[in-house]
Amino acid sequence: MRKGAMIIRLVFCIGLSITGSAWAMGGQNGVMGRMVPARADAPSVAAASNARSQYMLSCAGCHGFDGAGSKRSNVPDMRRLGLFLRVPGGRDFIIKVPGVMGSGLSDAQVAEVTNWVLAGMARASVPAATPPYSAEEVRRARASAPVDVMKARGELVGAARAMGLDLE
Repeated sequence: MRKGAMIIRLVFCIGLSITGSAWAMGGQNGVMGRMVPARADAPSVAAASNARSQYMLSCAGCHGFDGAGSKRSNVPDMRRLGLFLRVPGGRDFIIKVPGVMGSGLSDAQVAEVTNWVLAGMARASVPAATPPYSAEEVRRARASAPVDVMKARGELVGAARAMGLDLE
């Protein structure tokens, strides 16, 4: 037998045994190692430990890493979030939107992430002396979600226009 053909057979046998052992253990081999079947109750390997990482995991998928959102997809620009704080009802509204309500973050985490956004990417739009959100404020706001979010947003946009502000 030629040396080249023997090496090919050896590599094939090694690959087959690796694949078979992963299958036998209930997983599948991937490029980066063994993958196990996904479980809904599986804990995160790398838990989000700060507001920035929580934003990246819970918000950046739609709003983008820089918070710019997408006009085409009707995803608001987080960099202008502070403008809502200038409109009556706006402060409450921004922690009642579906993305916040259904984020899976605790009340304390929502407060931390919102405060992080306002202090960072939205800093230029935030009114002076704006108090930070608290977990208790988020808890109270979450107790009464708006029935029609787009209608509530439209009313805020209209009120902002009357004040000379452009929320969009």
